[in-house]
Amino acid sequence: MEAKAPGDILTVASRKAALTGQPSGLQASKLNAHQRELLQDLLSEYCNNMPEQIADARQEQIKKAGANLHFAWAGGEQPGQPHYYRIQAPSFLVEYDDTQNNANHIHSVWRDFEGDFGLDLLKEHYQTSHR
Repeated sequence: MEAKAPGDILTVASRKAALTGQPSGLQASKLNAHQRELLQDLLSEYCNNMPEQIADARQEQIKKAGANLHFAWAGGEQPGQPHYYRIQAPSFLVEYDDTQNNANHIHSVWRDFEGDFGLDLLKEHYQTSHR
C-alpha cells in the first residue's frame, strides 16, 4: 500500500491501456476467502454496469484470470481521504481514484488490453502491415 494516492488514474485517456512491468499489489491467491469474495463482488459491479454481452465477456475474463489478479491500494483508508485502487489481470485492468476536489470526484475505468473501445485498429494495421 502506498501512503499517497496518485492524482488521477494512471492509464489516463490513452487510446490503449498500458502499465509497464509486472502488476503491483497483492495477488488474489494471497487473499483469504472473504477478501476474494469482496474482490469478486467489486469486479461484478464493474461488469454489470455494461450490457449483458459485454458483462458476460468481462466475467469470462475474470474467470480466466483466476488467482492471477492483483489488487493495489494507495492513499487514505478513512472516508474523505484521497484514495486509489487498481485491479490488474493479464487481459484487463480496473482503476478507481477519488483524489480530486477534496476526495469528492471519482474517476473509474475498465481497460481491456486487447479490446479497449478507444483502440485505433486501423492505425495499428497500418503500422504493422504497411511499412
